[in-house]
Amino acid sequence: MKDKKAITVKTLTKSNVWDIQENDVFRMWEAASKDSELKDNIRRFIDIIKTAFEIEEVKVDKPVVIEKLEQRGFKVGAISIDEQNKQKVAIKKRAIMRVTDLTYENVGHISAAKLVEVLDRNFGGGWESLPQSIQDIIESAFDISTTTLPADRLHKAGGLYDKKMSDGYEVLEIPKGSWTEAIFVKEKSEEDTKPVVETPKSSSLDYDGEDDEDKDEDLPEDEDKQDDEDNDDAFDDDKLTEESYRTTYETTPDDLNYEAEEISDDSESDY
Repeated sequence: MKDKKAITVKTLTKSNVWDIQENDVFRMWEAASKDSELKDNIRRFIDIIKTAFEIEEVKVDKPVVIEKLEQRGFKVGAISIDEQNKQKVAIKKRAIMRVTDLTYENVGHISAAKLVEVLDRNFGGGWESLPQSIQDIIESAFDISTTTLPADRLHKAGGLYDKKMSDGYEVLEIPKGSWTEAIFVKEKSEEDTKPVVETPKSSSLDYDGEDDEDKDEDLPEDEDKQDDEDNDDAFDDDKLTEESYRTTYETTPDDLNYEAEEISDDSESDY
């Protein structure tokens, strides 16, 4: 996993909240309630916490109630409501068990091994059976590659499987009869997950010191029109279909030669 910096109440976000645990929530909540600067923003703090944690108010403070909450995986503690009052609450980290639990906020805070567990728990049809939205979420934080091979060839020495394992990938194998689909998973580096920011191009000067913008003003007025006409006649790759390569003609070689001569004569007359 990526290196984590210390998280405080002031730096807490809906993304890094997935890196803290229940005891951290109680500690931060207490710090927020004592900081006059943060008191007015306590609601924002709670909203962020709720994205990654379940919070239940303990309305009946009895040992039997606390025990049942703890059996369900909750941590119970007291938090300050105001300077005079405290309230017991139960807090539990939301589990990421299914692919539908994955979000852009939490996917970068689980390991490749954990992701393989989640995929294994939900799979059946392979990588392509996942909705595109889930694939996009996963690929925002992980490098994914797949291969489907006969089961007896997948682990061939020196093959793709060995190379991926050597590169530090986790793998999920999905049997498909006598074939096996292998899904290789590796966490992206922070550099890979950074958004690409394009820098604006600065205006360049020609060899004689003239700005390109000034030179454009000297172009003939009808040049743009000529460009449009050229573009209309431009070849459109999208219009090229597979059928273009399969066109056949049923005729004799003599007829083809005669037609070729006619085309040649017509072409010369155009010039």
